[in-house]
Amino acid sequence: MVKLSLINGKPKTVCSIDASTNSLAFAIFEDKELKHYGKINFQGANTYKKVGDAAKKTLAFFKLFNIDTIIIEHTVFINSPKTAADLALVQGALLGTAQINGIAIAGAVNPITWQSYIGNGKLSPAEKQQLRKDNPGKSESWYKGQEREIRKNKTIRYVSTYYNKPISDNDVADAVGIGHWAIHNWEKVEK
Repeated sequence: MVKLSLINGKPKTVCSIDASTNSLAFAIFEDKELKHYGKINFQGANTYKKVGDAAKKTLAFFKLFNIDTIIIEHTVFINSPKTAADLALVQGALLGTAQINGIAIAGAVNPITWQSYIGNGKLSPAEKQQLRKDNPGKSESWYKGQEREIRKNKTIRYVSTYYNKPISDNDVADAVGIGHWAIHNWEKVEK
């Protein structure tokens, strides 16, 4: 099935997704306006059961909305090969259910790309130094955790203010940030 809204190259309805091994946070934009957002949690005693639950729940979710295309955050390897592999399984399930529902898969965006676009790039050396000055004697992992929290909160503040919506969940805020970047940079979406 061809969706006529995709013929001009820019979709009418975009669903941006921030997936994890435990949940799918989403934001749905219609004509560049944020219409829906939320989070779907996955259940299961192990990764494979969660992937099955993800497939069932996303299949039902995609049937609820008339979505033209989806964009996801690119999977990046941080520290754990197992986590990266588990995330790839979940993303495979949701991409498969999107195609079953006739939704085009626009592609993915690297996390730092959309984060930088909203002014939330990596902390500067001065910001990192100030964090250490304000909190002396902590472990390096503690500082890294705090840096991550600072950036999460920046994203929440940005999307809540820009869209004038009460978004408090950092995963949902990330999904909105991914979509915000995509609808303003459609020609740059990695297809």
